[in-house]
Amino acid sequence: MNTLTRDLARRLRARAIATGTAQDGFVTAFTVIMVVALLVLAGLVFDGGRALAARVTALDDAQEAARTGAQQIDLATFRATGAAILNNAAAVTAAENYLAANGETGTATVNGDTVTVTATRTQTTEILSMIGIGSFTENATATATAEQPD
Repeated sequence: MNTLTRDLARRLRARAIATGTAQDGFVTAFTVIMVVALLVLAGLVFDGGRALAARVTALDDAQEAARTGAQQIDLATFRATGAAILNNAAAVTAAENYLAANGETGTATVNGDTVTVTATRTQTTEILSMIGIGSFTENATATATAEQPD
């Protein structure tokens, strides 16, 4: 090694000792990455739990709306024949009104003596909204059948 190279190496060592090491800032970068990863994980746990709760609520409301629709029998036919025949328009209206009263959207259909309801619930996110996921949409379908008298 010539004197110029030795002198340069000595100066670089002295400067590294005075200002820190080559790994200065590594802990900061590691900390930032870990904090971001933990925030995303917390968002998945917290907001994911809220999404699951919204799905259960949507299913509960779909089931109750279907039962409400299945109670809408044609009373004139029931009194005349004893058969529980659904009033299709009233069943659909009752089920959809139940969903609307609970802050959900959805559809109801009648097929014979069975009412099928699909409820849609939108759950906003709290933590995941920071990374651009603003909401989850949950759908649930339930059916209910008008019970025939014995």
